[in-house]
Amino acid sequence: MARDDKIQMPSSIGGIVRYFDEYKSRIELKPGHVVLLAILVMVIEILLHTFG
Repeated sequence: MARDDKIQMPSSIGGIVRYFDEYKSRIELKPGHVVLLAILVMVIEILLHTFG
């Protein structure tokens, strides 16, 4: 007979590994750098469209 005080994980999520906890990227960008890069790309696109 099964014991009532034993807790079991549902079989559908019992083996899931949380990879984002284990992975650390070598490249880390600050939000300000991403904004500046986006603005730089926009300026280059405008210049190319205007003069190219």
